[in-house]
Amino acid sequence: MIQITALPAFNDNYIWLLQNPATRQCAVVDPGDAKPVQDWLSANPDWALSDILITHHHHDHVGGVEQLKKATGAKVYGPASENIPGRDVALKDNDRITALGQDFDVIAVPGHTLGHIAYYQPGRLFCGDTLFAAGCGRLFEGTPKQMYTSLSRLAALPEATQVYCTHEYTLSNLRFAAAVEPHNPDTLERLSNVTRQREAGVITLPSTIALEKRTNPFLRTSVTSVKEKADERTGNDNSAPDMVFAVLRAWKDTF
Repeated sequence: MIQITALPAFNDNYIWLLQNPATRQCAVVDPGDAKPVQDWLSANPDWALSDILITHHHHDHVGGVEQLKKATGAKVYGPASENIPGRDVALKDNDRITALGQDFDVIAVPGHTLGHIAYYQPGRLFCGDTLFAAGCGRLFEGTPKQMYTSLSRLAALPEATQVYCTHEYTLSNLRFAAAVEPHNPDTLERLSNVTRQREAGVITLPSTIALEKRTNPFLRTSVTSVKEKADERTGNDNSAPDMVFAVLRAWKDTF
């Protein structure tokens, strides 16, 4: 059974640490900073870092890769179409890798960046900056339609899937979600719960696909009240869900 721990980095990043107790090997996802990982390895000298999984090329996700690879010899996996430092294995949509004795399926999720990928195994999704708790990533490279399609693929995963994104954005995302759906009881309850968690300094991740489908406006663009809110924002009939998504993403950028 793989154990998963969040290693905080920078102001609001999480580096996910995956551990296989049977082999005493571990892996990390998106180590933007080497130090939190090195500190953990120093405190746990009987563990070896064997694998580094990268979702996209932004510096806060890859900044620690080369230092960690040099120190540990870990194998680096990352998207084929992006410049990933130290990458050993270039991945594209529908590839499968084995790390820590576990199989992970690769899902292409362009939008935040054009080559962004996610790693999925039954029960777990490591999705970088594509799907956030109650939100989604900004469109730095891709189009609204690309991101809508990517989020739709993730939303189709089993509802019990735990969502391991890489930023503690949940509270601000829920404030926006409540503006989009002020009468959604699930959103309001989650906002209340997360407010208490953050006041206590408690991590709000992982989420689940089921919870996201109930409270994340970017996964709810087919809901009538969400469409009506988008139409109200633009004064137009946003007739397709990806058009609603585009309105919501532009709104969130200035929220």
